[in-house]
Amino acid sequence: MANVKVIFGSTTGTTESAAAEIAAAFGVQAINVANATADDFKADLLILGSSTWGLGELQDDWAAKIGLLENADLNGMLVAVFGLGDQSGFADTYCDAMGILAKTAKGRGANLIGQTSAEGYGHSSSAAAEDGMFCGLALDDNNESEKTSSRIGAWVENLKSRLG
Repeated sequence: MANVKVIFGSTTGTTESAAAEIAAAFGVQAINVANATADDFKADLLILGSSTWGLGELQDDWAAKIGLLENADLNGMLVAVFGLGDQSGFADTYCDAMGILAKTAKGRGANLIGQTSAEGYGHSSSAAAEDGMFCGLALDDNNESEKTSSRIGAWVENLKSRLG
């Protein structure tokens, strides 16, 4: 069985709920980044999640602990990212924090998996999107909460297929 770690930062609980759902699908417990250690960033598949705050910033706990990711040896490791945002209220910075996590992980040598189509979303700009694709799973519990579970389910199946 693959060693899967799900690490999240959550302020209002929505990212924590998504992380718990993702972790449960892999039979593991999600780890709040506020309580994470360097060893938590060692896995066969590392899944990182954050909500976006302010003008496209990381969630506060991630902002405080980003050094753990910046110093992790992710060379060749499979890493997937997910993010929560508000595509109506913050259409120009939708899920930017997910983009920050992805860019940081890639900079540490990670093999990023789990990209999803940006089709059907109502944002105008995102640091997490390029060429019509998000770098991971984009969720909007403010405006599309009814789509969250099905999006998570499809994404998890994709990740599991990549693990073999």
